[in-house]
Amino acid sequence: MSEKIDIAAIFGEDVFNDTVMQQRLPKKAYKELRRTIDEGKELNGDLADIVAEAMKEWAIERGATHYTHWFQPLTGITAEKHDAFISPARKDGSVLIEFSGKELVRSEPDASSFPSGGIRSTFEARGYTAWDCTSPAFVRHDAAGGILCIPTAFCSYTGESLDMKTPLLRSIEALNTEALRLIRLFGNTTSKRVTPSVGAEQEYFLVDRDRFLKRKDLIYTGHSLFGAMPPKGQELDDQYFGTIRERVASFMKALNEELWKLGITAKTQHNEVAPGQHELAPIYTDCNVAVDQNQLTMEVMKKVAERQGMMCLLHEKPFAGVNGSGKHNNWSIVTDDGINLLEPGATPHENIQFLLVLTCLLKAVDEHADLLRESASGVGNDYRLGANEAPPAIVSVFLGEQLEDVLSQLISTGMATSSKQGETLSTGVATLPDFMKDATDRNRTSPFAFTGNKFEFRMVGSSASIAGPNIVLNTIAAEAFADACDILEKAEDFDMAVHDLIKEYATAHQRIVFNGNGYSEGWVKEAERRGLPNLVSTVDAVGCLTTDKAIKLFDRFSIFTEQELVSRQEIKYEFYAKEVNIEARTMIDMASKSLIPSCLKYSKTLADTVKSLSDVGADDSAAREILYEVSDLTVKAKAALQKLIDDDNAALNIEDCRERAEFCYNVIKADMLALRKPIDRLEMIVDKDYWPMPSYGDLLFEV
Repeated sequence: MSEKIDIAAIFGEDVFNDTVMQQRLPKKAYKELRRTIDEGKELNGDLADIVAEAMKEWAIERGATHYTHWFQPLTGITAEKHDAFISPARKDGSVLIEFSGKELVRSEPDASSFPSGGIRSTFEARGYTAWDCTSPAFVRHDAAGGILCIPTAFCSYTGESLDMKTPLLRSIEALNTEALRLIRLFGNTTSKRVTPSVGAEQEYFLVDRDRFLKRKDLIYTGHSLFGAMPPKGQELDDQYFGTIRERVASFMKALNEELWKLGITAKTQHNEVAPGQHELAPIYTDCNVAVDQNQLTMEVMKKVAERQGMMCLLHEKPFAGVNGSGKHNNWSIVTDDGINLLEPGATPHENIQFLLVLTCLLKAVDEHADLLRESASGVGNDYRLGANEAPPAIVSVFLGEQLEDVLSQLISTGMATSSKQGETLSTGVATLPDFMKDATDRNRTSPFAFTGNKFEFRMVGSSASIAGPNIVLNTIAAEAFADACDILEKAEDFDMAVHDLIKEYATAHQRIVFNGNGYSEGWVKEAERRGLPNLVSTVDAVGCLTTDKAIKLFDRFSIFTEQELVSRQEIKYEFYAKEVNIEARTMIDMASKSLIPSCLKYSKTLADTVKSLSDVGADDSAAREILYEVSDLTVKAKAALQKLIDDDNAALNIEDCRERAEFCYNVIKADMLALRKPIDRLEMIVDKDYWPMPSYGDLLFEV
C-alpha cells in the first residue's frame, strides 16, 4: 500500500503565503503589507525590515541557509544568485544570522552576461532586482539545501526592463485600470480590482535517463535531430488517457507532492496522445503568480524526473512523427470580489456587459493577431505549429455555435433575441442518467478558443514562459477596453451607445471568428481571402514587434519603450540563429563522428559477407543489394553533411541578426532535413548492433 498523503497538511508549507504572514507579522505590519500588495503601493523601509526578519526566521525553520532573488531574464528561464544568512563575524569568531529589509527589497546581480539586445554594452555590468511582493516567496529544497527564493523584477542600471516580469506587471496594471473603467460604466462600484486569471496546461515527455545520455541531440538541443519511426506510434490512440505506467505514476506522485508543498495547485494528470507524453494542469490563479508557478513547475519536473532515473523533455517537438507538446494558456478576467467578466450566463444575448467584453476581445485579437502569433514563436514551436496536434500559425477565434449565433443576430438585425441552449443527451442505457450537454462543442484546432468562461490560447509552446503571451493578451485587452470606454464615457444615451458599439465591433471583426477545421487546406485559403496574417515561422513573426502599430500600443500603456521592443526583437532573431546553429552543429557532430562511421563499418561487414558468400558459391544477391543501398545512402548523407558544414560556416559570417536568422530558416533548416532523410533511412537498414544510439522505440516505449 502506498504512503498516505495529507494534501491539506502539506499544501503551501514551503510558501511565505498570506496565512504565514498573518501568523508571523505584527497585526499592524500585516495590514500595511496587505494594503501594499492589494493597492500596489510602495513598500517603506521600516515595514521591509519587519517583513525581512519574519521571512528569515520562517525560512530558517524550513531548512534554508541561503536566500536568492529569483528572476526571469530574457533567456526564457529563471536565474538566481545565492547569499547566506550571515553577516561579518564577531570578534569571538561567531557569525550573525541576519537578513535586512534592504536585502529583501533589492539586490544587484551582474547584468552584463544576460541578453539585452543592445540596450547596454557588455562591459556595463550593473543591474538590479526588486522584490515583487505580489508573488509569494518560497523555500526550495534540493541538493544545495534550503534556499529562500524571492520573486523579483530585473532591470538595467539605466532603468530598462531586462526581464519578463516587469512588462507583465505593467500589463496587469493596464488591464486593471481599463477594465475597472468599463465595469464602472455598467454600475459596478464595489469591485476594487480586475485581474487576469491564468491556468497553464503543461505537456511533457519522459524518457529513460541512461538512454537520454546516449543521444547527443537530446542532450544539446532537447529534441531528436535524427530518428526513424518505430513500427508503432500513436496510430491506435491507446496512449491518450490510457492507464499510467508504474514508473510514470511514481514520478507524478513525487511531482505532485513537490508542487503542493510550493503552493502550486497541480490538479489534473494524464497520458497525452504520443507514446511517452503526459500532461499536468493546475487550477487557475492570478496571472503573475501563474507565470512564476509555471516556471517553477518546469524546474521541478526536470529535477524530479532526474531523481527517478528519467529525463523530462519540454521541447515542443522531441520526436518527429508523433505529437509535440504545447502549453494551453487559459485566460480570463476576474474581479477581486469574484465576478468573471467572461462568464456569459444562461442567456448570453441578454448579458450586455459580457457581449461588450467579448466583442472588445474580438477587436483586440483581430487587430493584433500578429503580436499574439509572435508571443508564441520560437525555434521549437516552429516544428509544432500547424501539425496534427497544434493549431495552425494563423490566429483565429473559436466562439462555438451559441455565441456565433448571438453575434450573427447582432450583425444581421442589430438585435440578439435568443441564445441556443444545450439539449438533453440521452445515453440510451437505462442505468445511466441523461444529462444536459453544453450549448456548444470544443474546437482543438483553434488557436484562441472560447471554452465556457475563458479563452484558451493554444499556440504557446511547452518550453516557453507564459509571460510573453499574457503580456500581449493583457495589453491588447486593455487597449480594446480603453477605446470602448473613450466612446461610451462621452455618450448621451449609454444603452444605445453600448448596443451600437457591440454591433460595430461584431461586424467589423467577424473575419477573426472561425469555428471550422483549422487544419484544413481550405482554411489557409479562406484566411488569406479574409486578410488574416499567416506568419509561418518565428522569423516571419518577430518583425511585428517594431511596427508603428506595436510601438504605439505598448507605449500607450507604458509596457515597453520603443528601445525595449527593438532590443527584444534583436534578442529573438539572435536566439533563433543561435539555436538553429546549435542544432546544425549537433547534427554535424553526430553524423561525422558516429552515424556515418557506423554505416561505413556496417558496409565493410556487408562487403565481407558478399565475398564470403561468393567464395563458397552461395547466392550473394541479397547481401549485395543491401550493401549497394547502404553505400548509396551513406554517400548521400556525406554530401548533405558537407553542404550543412559549408552553409553553417557561411551563417556565422552574417553580421546582421535578422539576415542571419532568415538564412538559418531558409537554408540551414533545409540542409538539416536533407541530412536527416538518408540517415533515418539508414537506421531502418543498418544492423541494430551497429547503430550507435537508442532508437525512437527505445526512448518512447521503454520508460
